Amino acid sequence: MQKTEQIGDIFIRLGIISHDQLNQAVEKQKLLKRQEALGDVLVSMGLISEKDRVRGLGEQWGVPFVDVADMEIDSSILKLVSQGVARKLKVLPVAKKNGRLTLAMKNPLDIFAIDEIRMMTGIDVEPAIAPEEDIIRAIGRLYQSGANASEQVNNVIKEFETADIDFTASEVGDDEDISIEQLRELSEEAPVIKLANLIISRGINDGASDIHIEPSKNIVRVRLRIDGILHEVMQVPKKVQASLISRIKIMAEMDIATKRTPQDGRIGAMIDGRQFDFRVSTLPSVFGEKIVLRVLDRSSISIGLHKLGLLPETLERFESLISRTYGIILVTGPTGSGKSTTLYSVLSKLNSGEKNILTIEDPVEYEVEGLTQVQINARAGLSFASGLRTMLRQDPDIAMVGEIRDAETATIATEAALTGHLVLSTLHTNDAPGALTRLVDMGIEPFLIASSTIGVLAQRLVRVVCPKCKEQYQPPRDAVKRLGIELDNDTRVTFYRGRGCDHCRGNGYRGRIGVYELMIINDRIRDLVLQKSSSHLIREAAIETGMKTLKEDAISKILLGQTTLEECLRVIYAG
Repeated sequence: MQKTEQIGDIFIRLGIISHDQLNQAVEKQKLLKRQEALGDVLVSMGLISEKDRVRGLGEQWGVPFVDVADMEIDSSILKLVSQGVARKLKVLPVAKKNGRLTLAMKNPLDIFAIDEIRMMTGIDVEPAIAPEEDIIRAIGRLYQSGANASEQVNNVIKEFETADIDFTASEVGDDEDISIEQLRELSEEAPVIKLANLIISRGINDGASDIHIEPSKNIVRVRLRIDGILHEVMQVPKKVQASLISRIKIMAEMDIATKRTPQDGRIGAMIDGRQFDFRVSTLPSVFGEKIVLRVLDRSSISIGLHKLGLLPETLERFESLISRTYGIILVTGPTGSGKSTTLYSVLSKLNSGEKNILTIEDPVEYEVEGLTQVQINARAGLSFASGLRTMLRQDPDIAMVGEIRDAETATIATEAALTGHLVLSTLHTNDAPGALTRLVDMGIEPFLIASSTIGVLAQRLVRVVCPKCKEQYQPPRDAVKRLGIELDNDTRVTFYRGRGCDHCRGNGYRGRIGVYELMIINDRIRDLVLQKSSSHLIREAAIETGMKTLKEDAISKILLGQTTLEECLRVIYAG
């Protein structure tokens, strides 16, 4: 009888993890209070993805793996299994060959589901394995009613036209004349609920990070921020404005009677089997309240450090940095540059069960098991500074401060680092050397900064070339020279770009990746900080001692074909 290969050995054979990483996961598995499968532990540590885990299970069970995330399936195959049955059993028909139906399944060992599909279709079933989330998302994407997004909106708007609802008070754009009772009744009407759900679902399906609902003089625009760029996806009649905005505010548990002052709220929802949180913000404008929903996908925080886009040498240095037991590590960059994702990825790696990890955030965006997370509350007197001071009395090993905003917080953080704690935080600076001068400008004593800070990671996010329509091209020599690359007359460089396809909505990009600048604090840099030197001098010293700048990292990713010259010029060089 052949012995079943262990799942850890399979991951090593597939080249997904190393022997050392497997040993780390096994040790963590032993420390956990409740028993977890080794594959789940590896995912939680960020060492493998969920797709890797499922592929490994397929290898262990002798079942083929299918990647249904972006698969296009013939409609005649989809018709063999109804959408309702597919959702109930979490299966997806993907191919029919030689009289057998290939069925992507969450659990290919589920003989009851296989028998049900066999009896329903009259076709023998060949099970395959795929991630549950991918199956659910593919079902939502592929089982369409035949109407595209604009047609779905038009159908909902027609329901408004035929419904017995009085919109006359809001047609002129001033919903102050509508009573609170009327607003609440309007927001509970079926067409309004459908429209709000449609907008949110569209944002999720398109991979948006933010959903903007923007009243203007004659219409209400809906725009989605996808890979950092805003795209208008629909226009809603002005008369729907009052009921739509009220519906979103009720979902976020806001006060619909308050229209003149900004409000903040939160929506939690399970969509296609994934847990999402939406941070909702309203802003009164000339033409009514504008609403922005920040999309927080809880599954995104399990991303490992190796998936962020750090080049191998940078990743090795950064992992060495976060393994230290004390000191401050700062992550810098503008809003929307992925700082929170980086910090959560670090915490996921350090969250072994052996350490007491506390965070103080504004707000707590993602809830992570194993961490003690605190949300600041200005009204109750809980600020970053007071919260951090209290946290230090809770015997922490690692403290994460969402943002260093003032001198008091910075001083407490530096003192905490000097007393044997590892402190993680963020600053809004353009580059890594600028973080040290920013702390000096805040009034922190240079000797505290020099003694406590061990490293600074600056970052940006650039769009990734679409893998479906990626093509090579020879760039103009002046464009290459603009990057600072000197070429001989006979030397040619190959760049990559996306032609544009349905997969990337025609823009040539799909997804984003980080561009990084890691500055390790050494004795030379400490001396410059003590002398209150400018960031320019600190930068020169960091480069001479091995720091790869944001621009150099961007060039590497262009040459690797991960992003384009134009994208890096927009994000990196424009700054």
